[in-house]
Amino acid sequence: MNRLPAPMGLLIDRHQPLDFTFDGERYQGLQGDSIASALLANGRFLLSRSFKYHRPRGPLTMAGQDANSLVQLPKEPNVLADACPLTSGLQVSAQNVNGSLDHDRDAWLGKFSKFMPVGFYYRSFYKPKSMWKLWEPMIRKKAGLGVLDLNFTPEYYDKAYLFTDLAVIGAGPAGLQAALTAANAGAKVLLIEQQAVLGGSLTYARFDIEGIQANAVRHSLLAQVVQHANIKVLTEATCNAWFTDNYLPVIQGKRLYKVRASQCLVCSGSFDQPVIFRNNDLPGVMLSSAAQRLMKLYAVKPGQRAVVLTGNDDGYLAALDLHEQGVEVASLIDLRAAPGNPALREALLQRKIPCLNNSTVYEALHEKGMRHVTGVEVRTILAQGRVADSGKRLDCDLLCMSAGYMPVYQLLCQAGGKLAYDDQRAEFTLSGLPQNLLVAGSVNGRHSLDNVLADGARAGAAAARALGLSADAAPERWRAEAPVNFSWPIFPHPKGKDFVDFDEDLQVADIVNATRIGYRDVQLVKRYSTVGMGPSQGRHSALPTARLVAWATQRNISETGVTTARPPFVAEKLAHVAGRAFDPYRQTPMHIRHVQAGAKMMPAGIWQRPAYYGAAKDREACMQAEALHVRNKVGIIDVSTLGGLDVRGPDAAELLNRLYTFAFIKQPVGRSRYALMTNEHGVVIDDGVCARFAEQHFYVTATTSGVDRIYQQMLKWNAQWRLDVDITNVTAAICAVNVAGPDSRKVLELLCSDLDLSASAFPYLGVRQGTVAGIAARLLRVGFVGELGYEIHVPARHGLALWDALISAGKAFDIRPFGVETQRLLRLEKGHVIISQDTDGMTHPAEIDMGWAVSRNKPFFVGRRSVDILEAQPLKRKLVGFSLPKDSAQPLEGHLVLNGPDISGSVTSCEYSASLGKIIGLAYAGINQSTPGQRIPIRVEGGVTVQAEVVALPFFDPENQRQEL
Repeated sequence: MNRLPAPMGLLIDRHQPLDFTFDGERYQGLQGDSIASALLANGRFLLSRSFKYHRPRGPLTMAGQDANSLVQLPKEPNVLADACPLTSGLQVSAQNVNGSLDHDRDAWLGKFSKFMPVGFYYRSFYKPKSMWKLWEPMIRKKAGLGVLDLNFTPEYYDKAYLFTDLAVIGAGPAGLQAALTAANAGAKVLLIEQQAVLGGSLTYARFDIEGIQANAVRHSLLAQVVQHANIKVLTEATCNAWFTDNYLPVIQGKRLYKVRASQCLVCSGSFDQPVIFRNNDLPGVMLSSAAQRLMKLYAVKPGQRAVVLTGNDDGYLAALDLHEQGVEVASLIDLRAAPGNPALREALLQRKIPCLNNSTVYEALHEKGMRHVTGVEVRTILAQGRVADSGKRLDCDLLCMSAGYMPVYQLLCQAGGKLAYDDQRAEFTLSGLPQNLLVAGSVNGRHSLDNVLADGARAGAAAARALGLSADAAPERWRAEAPVNFSWPIFPHPKGKDFVDFDEDLQVADIVNATRIGYRDVQLVKRYSTVGMGPSQGRHSALPTARLVAWATQRNISETGVTTARPPFVAEKLAHVAGRAFDPYRQTPMHIRHVQAGAKMMPAGIWQRPAYYGAAKDREACMQAEALHVRNKVGIIDVSTLGGLDVRGPDAAELLNRLYTFAFIKQPVGRSRYALMTNEHGVVIDDGVCARFAEQHFYVTATTSGVDRIYQQMLKWNAQWRLDVDITNVTAAICAVNVAGPDSRKVLELLCSDLDLSASAFPYLGVRQGTVAGIAARLLRVGFVGELGYEIHVPARHGLALWDALISAGKAFDIRPFGVETQRLLRLEKGHVIISQDTDGMTHPAEIDMGWAVSRNKPFFVGRRSVDILEAQPLKRKLVGFSLPKDSAQPLEGHLVLNGPDISGSVTSCEYSASLGKIIGLAYAGINQSTPGQRIPIRVEGGVTVQAEVVALPFFDPENQRQEL
């Protein structure tokens, strides 16, 4: 195998060989290899064929930044071979191939490229219209990429949440130094690195003639970072976007982290840039950094005889690396008149490496099958993009090139950053970043290692100070450094094949012709030519495209700019987006008492609530016993998870009047009112109770799962209405219990010395403020379970004391706790609807008999016009109550209601009621099936159909006598 000796091969384990196949042939790699590095170690450079012309392609970057290495795996297409880890027994095949990879029958397409200029299909196949249906499948087949496995078994993906003071994106020298500086100041730091190891360019690049600086700096920084208590490291993790307030989606393996950072520091580095010349896409032509990665990370010798083409001093350092690893360097070709550091030229000449200045590769040469580079034609540069009429040939099997660097600007531009072009340095600079977003390293225009480290320390200290921490940065002393970008590394060839975009097979003439047709804006050039729209997303084509468009339209590059960078930064699988989400986990202040009482806990939104008290196997018996106890004596339930919204101010009543369907302007102080909310489409989205404690103070409850959404709706609408009102979500600040049952007043009277709880002084739907067991409380007389009851709302810190006091006072009346499932049975007996269980995304008030909750006198509420329109139309369905005998098969939620052979609705709630001695439930049925006394067929388990009787609601206590005692 083509392996170099240690210490080359940072990522590989030489003692763990891995067998795999590529296009049916057996190969062997090592643990830590990528698919591409393993194939190159076996001398296999041809990995894929290009998108349009089916040209041979090999790795360009060895960093997952290009589409030249796309391969097919058994269960996944379009895999980047230079980024995908090798595994034992892996079966890899080429894609976008007609025939075999070595002998692609569609390779002839390249010979007819002049007949397929950019956008030719727009002008060739648009008429007659009917012909496009014939052309489209043919074009797609010729330009097809991977093949989907339609029998693929979905895998487990999930999401997690991370919160940090400072997120540092990129663990190169700038990122490592910044993380250390901020962490030493006391900041909690999350360090996010896309590669498997920390160090960034320190792991592969050379920074000095001796070749020792990078290793020494990396070991020093890693020794401090790895053991630092304030630094959490994520490797093989990609920050895929930047969103407002430093919300960062980070993909690591099969998990999507949702990161929130108070401060964000981008140390993303820069992309090595290719030189544009004829056949610059051949296998064996790669970026200088790719050759260095192959040697230092994978111990792969990239070739036997190399030519290095460079526009900066880094090419000289790459040539030294190649020479030290036994690669004969035929020549270093410098696009410039001289290197920035003359000592580099002397170092190469001492090693007998010829240097040609003010020259370029004009054409890469190849053997007949174009499967590998065999040499280059070198010519002297005469002017911008112009070369001498003749040159000389150099034989080689490896061409390393670097025209300079492009900052990895995508996340920063997503944040609103602006790119400007510095003509003197031929480099883009960034400005206009939002507050709490910083930048450091080569992405910030610092390239020498000393400057990169100093910039990282500066940014880390700035982030720490923004967090309110003390951090003293060293004085800024920047080392002078030569420009790293050659201003015009583009040398068009009369025969073309001078590729600007490797993904899309776009040549210099394609970009220039797009501007001549009339597409002068770089955004339009992108859409017309598809430049930058391939898997690489413009990483290597954005800068040369901007230069060409600027030249062709006689503008400067700052005016032209580059195309908009949008999320995601790299392609992400739908599985990451759809993966299982983990909600924040919350417990009420009384949680410990529920556990001690033997509660069976259940999730309710983000909360844990008691479903019932007892063993899981005894669910039905426990629930029925709890329900009967509430009906006959007294029960207590923790309702702290109800949403709580304080609405205060002169316009508080006006706000609620506009948001909810009922009228609230004239609601008396000391009274509560049912509050139903619809959206703009007239669909019911939430309900609760609105209690008025003062002229300018309302306390509104919302559903457990809906309160955050309702709070957002309130803020959104008031941002438009600009009412004089303050809205506060107090859900977490307030907890509550509901004491319900015939004896509830007797229990409460033992603890309330300052409140008259009599029916005349505190009637049904009344609200009062007072003390319960010495705790300041808000009391609401409500009847969700259909019994005399009181909701008691107190500050969350007093919740446990309140619960204990009520349990102690209620012992004389045999008080018992009851759970959510019991509460749902009790409310079902009363026919009360649960939003999102008994409603869906189309339910409007008339369908659930909520017309009484809609004010007909006020001119507006959100959704009023839609509600009026919906009510004016004949109803097609209605929510009805139904009952079945005790011994009947019980319908479950979702079971279908039938109307002849058709489906007319479904069951939304159903339970057995011991109080009524029968099965009861709610279901949507056709309007012609909604009359009490009718029979509706419901298909239950096993395909059996039961005939349920439609019953007028409520099932229990239809006169509401019990809750108004």
